[in-house]
Amino acid sequence: MEDPKSRIKIKIKFDKIVTWYKKFRFRRLPEKKIPAPAEVAPPWIDLPLDVTADILHRLGAAEMLETAEKVCKTWRSVCRDPSMWRVVDVKNSGSCYDTRRLGSLCRRAVDRSRGELMDINVEYFGNDELLHYISLRLLFLLHTICPRFKESFYFDANFKSSKLRRLRLSCCRKLAGKGLSEAAKSFPQLQELHILFMNQIDIEDVEAIGLQCSSLRSFTLIKHDAISGVGNGNDCLVAIAKVMPNLVHLRLGFFGSTITNKGYQAILDGCPIVESLNYLDDKRVEMRGQSSLQNTNMICVKDE
Repeated sequence: MEDPKSRIKIKIKFDKIVTWYKKFRFRRLPEKKIPAPAEVAPPWIDLPLDVTADILHRLGAAEMLETAEKVCKTWRSVCRDPSMWRVVDVKNSGSCYDTRRLGSLCRRAVDRSRGELMDINVEYFGNDELLHYISLRLLFLLHTICPRFKESFYFDANFKSSKLRRLRLSCCRKLAGKGLSEAAKSFPQLQELHILFMNQIDIEDVEAIGLQCSSLRSFTLIKHDAISGVGNGNDCLVAIAKVMPNLVHLRLGFFGSTITNKGYQAILDGCPIVESLNYLDDKRVEMRGQSSLQNTNMICVKDE
């Protein structure tokens, strides 16, 4: 007959074995600590600053402000250099949804230039307020954030775009001719002005701009329709010749208007150093008889 004590001892040993098994079965093994890899600087960090600046400048104003300056401290430092913003190209595909965003980016880019802005391109989203901001360098504080500061702004008299040499405006239908002529007062050193597909610009605006920007050497005016109040383009050429004597290159396009020898002769008399005149609608160019253009160095290009 089996001894009860031995049975008890066996049960105790069994319980110990089960307890040990459960204890070590569910025990978490210690995790192996993998040493962290040594931090390696990105390869672009070692590039010369001038090379980095050239690469970033090719991205455009929007990309630099929204993404590039957030990559690293080096890129942020380069993007904050005023010399990076001497040329500002803010393009738009024509979408109305990007108007407010691009307008804000354009203002930030102008602020970054710290008065070194020399060349700016604005497409579709330009308006009177934006051009006024560019011309006078007004710094609005909380203008769109807090209503009680709506009329508050800070103005620095030394913070003007007086170094601007080139201005290109394309399809800015919310920019009035009067707003452009008023802004031109702050651009005394402007040498190139290109106005594309803005039908609201008329002869009076062209004359006002020419009087304010006496250093203009290249001027472009292209419109979808004939210039307001004029049956042909000769009157516009006469006005240009009167107020822009230093022109070297002239490009016009008034679809539906006609240019004759009278207009060309006005340019020859008023702009003695002009080298080229480009008119887009060749069907409206009429050259009758012996013209004095044949005795000059001016090149008349008629684009189709």
